[in-house]
Amino acid sequence: MATVREPKTLQQAILFFADYQNCHKAVIEIRWPDGKVRCPHCGSENVTYLESVRRFKCYAKHPKAQFSLKVGTIFEDSAIGLEKWLPALWLLTNCKNGISSYELARALGVTQKTAWFMLSRLRLALQAENGGKISGEVEADETYIGGRARNMHRSKRDRVGVTRGRSVAGKTVVMGLLDRHGKNGHSTIRTEILGSLRTKHVQSHVRNHVEAGAVVNTDAFFSYRGLDRDYVHNVVDHAEAYVDGAIHTNGMENFWSLLKRAIKGTYVSIEPFHLFRYLDEQSFRFNNRGINDAARFALALKGIINKRLTYAALTGSELPQTC
Repeated sequence: MATVREPKTLQQAILFFADYQNCHKAVIEIRWPDGKVRCPHCGSENVTYLESVRRFKCYAKHPKAQFSLKVGTIFEDSAIGLEKWLPALWLLTNCKNGISSYELARALGVTQKTAWFMLSRLRLALQAENGGKISGEVEADETYIGGRARNMHRSKRDRVGVTRGRSVAGKTVVMGLLDRHGKNGHSTIRTEILGSLRTKHVQSHVRNHVEAGAVVNTDAFFSYRGLDRDYVHNVVDHAEAYVDGAIHTNGMENFWSLLKRAIKGTYVSIEPFHLFRYLDEQSFRFNNRGINDAARFALALKGIINKRLTYAALTGSELPQTC
């Protein structure tokens, strides 16, 4: 029986998922691991598959008796077939610097607008829940995401209120916490967009995600002052050195480098409204870098269930929906 772990490379994945039956089996195994298909509306197992229309039929009495394999997933209400959705997910999870909507549109034969919507929905599948607070050794660092004022059109500079200097106005603050050598033996990252770099915002983020008594390594930024009341707070002053034994934030700097390389090299421009989606994407690839492409894809595929993102929610005209 075909499984989602059979293809090992991009070429194999494209050939494998070109067959709808392989797509069907892959999603079935993720949604119903025990092999018993259940109606997403009532939970009944009295379901049969109508192969001629590629839909299931539930024999319980309710209005939505028929449903497709996409119902209850991020693929719901999409006219795009699974033969294109699954290779797109493979590309997103395994391209180190991401894949742009223009590139995906050319690869799949869809419009750029469709590809952009597909990528946004797939990034929702990569969104992970934090598994409790971090203990052990932690690196904390912050950065600004946004274009340089000198590269902006004058109308945009006027809109965001920036000048041609090195102003941070109009940029988005991103805070990161790196768990050194976590549960799987390699470091993992958590990111969050903050309203500002004031002490109350920075330290509340640290306290929300790091257990008291843990070792926290930071630079000499003033907003970290006072963490020593709850943590073993180690500080490295970048005006003097970047590494002092085990005291450094090089792991976080590495992640920022990967993130900004993807933004500048692949995505070019990201609106602050959508930035958290790209953070989820980069964090997923970083946190799961220790496994192979097939395993990373299979892990991402598990995230498609009970998630929904409509175009109206994506563009800000309504709140996101959940299944």
